[in-house]
Amino acid sequence: MTSSAPTPAGLLADAVRSDPGRPLITFYDDATGERVELSVATFANWVAKTSNLLQDDLGAQPGDRVALLLPAHWQTAVWLLAAFSTGVVAVPGGDPARADLVVSGPDTLEEALACRGERVALALRPLGGRFPQPPRGFADYAVDVPGQGDRFVPYEPVGPQAPALELPGEGVLTAGEVVTRARSQAEALGLEPGSRLLSGLPYGSWDGLAAGLLAPLAAGASVVLCRHLDRLPAEGLARRKEEERVTHTAVPEGI
Repeated sequence: MTSSAPTPAGLLADAVRSDPGRPLITFYDDATGERVELSVATFANWVAKTSNLLQDDLGAQPGDRVALLLPAHWQTAVWLLAAFSTGVVAVPGGDPARADLVVSGPDTLEEALACRGERVALALRPLGGRFPQPPRGFADYAVDVPGQGDRFVPYEPVGPQAPALELPGEGVLTAGEVVTRARSQAEALGLEPGSRLLSGLPYGSWDGLAAGLLAPLAAGASVVLCRHLDRLPAEGLARRKEEERVTHTAVPEGI
């Protein structure tokens, strides 16, 4: 069943109500061999915990900007929905110096230090593991998120007119505009409930965010999200499509 919800958080809530056990994100990292599958319910639980962390521990306010210095990864998808749920504007690849807080992967910690607000680091290790040594000046997401509540209620309701997503050259999209564009992208891709979209696109553009999360969520479909897909031989990609019952693909040129 597709959702008529006007916000990204509403799309996720409707998915939980309609079929919480179905897969939403199946993540592969072809540099490490990692595979993680998250059902709608499991993903929503991560989003709730991260939203509570963002709202309570980090003190983020609606309209604040969070720079997401992260690759296409299942934890990045969690942070996107957490930002949408709290009314914080997600800025993938944004300038940390212009952000109210920053969330960084292990390869961009030096760049992230430019943020004068709260800083969160993600090790991006298999199974959401923590850093062996916490980076100085950062909260370790894997340490702080497990103790957060499993239910989330924003202090202020986040409606379709709330600013939600800032992309290079496009300005800020509202929550309602994100949903409208996600539905349009889902239609353009031919996604239907039950479709399985394999995406190897980065999260730094609308096309990558739509294919890697938002369009499948809007369509009642699921995504096979692949990082480092260029390291997978052609025969391995063909085998993955078959094993994961992939119906649609969105991959960089040359793959």
